[in-house]
Amino acid sequence: MSADLGPLAITRRSSSELIRANGETVGRLGDFWSWACSDLANNTMRGVLAEYLVATALGAAIGTRTEWDTVDIRTPEKWRVEVKSAAYLQSWAQPQLSKIEFGIAPASGWDAQTGATSAEVMRRSDVYVFCLLHHQDKQTLDPLDLDQWTFYVLPTRVLDERCPTQKSIRLSSLVERLSPLKTDFASLPKAVSACVEGMR
Repeated sequence: MSADLGPLAITRRSSSELIRANGETVGRLGDFWSWACSDLANNTMRGVLAEYLVATALGAAIGTRTEWDTVDIRTPEKWRVEVKSAAYLQSWAQPQLSKIEFGIAPASGWDAQTGATSAEVMRRSDVYVFCLLHHQDKQTLDPLDLDQWTFYVLPTRVLDERCPTQKSIRLSSLVERLSPLKTDFASLPKAVSACVEGMR
């Protein structure tokens, strides 16, 4: 690969950067962020928020998020963490609360640094963190209130042993069949550490 076409060096932005046209300021980056990212309850943005919350808890929210990496989070301890999120409440009108289901499908892997794809279908993380926005009242829903979240932590090897080719899992099956560690945000680092240490 040509050095000119290697990965971009992404630096963390502050939100005050200017959006310009013909030398004139037409907005700021923060305006775009507010426009694009304010709906924290939609599936896409809630998933990104969940990754950030887990990364923050694990001391890994430095730099910037890497889109489409083989795992969601790489911690300073070199732990590889996959993050999945779900919620009972959605942004749109709902006839009923959503059923809670998480994706767990093995997949081929793409290396963000080299641009190369591995055809081997597998789960590449050490640990899965299932993030449930458990709050069920739309009038008071606030994804930034971490008391409205519950986290379930599971070594990836348990999924590989018990659900080797399964693509998704319901919350009830996750809890009853696989016995993940259930935790709040404050105890999340301890739960992830316990799962990683249990693999050794």
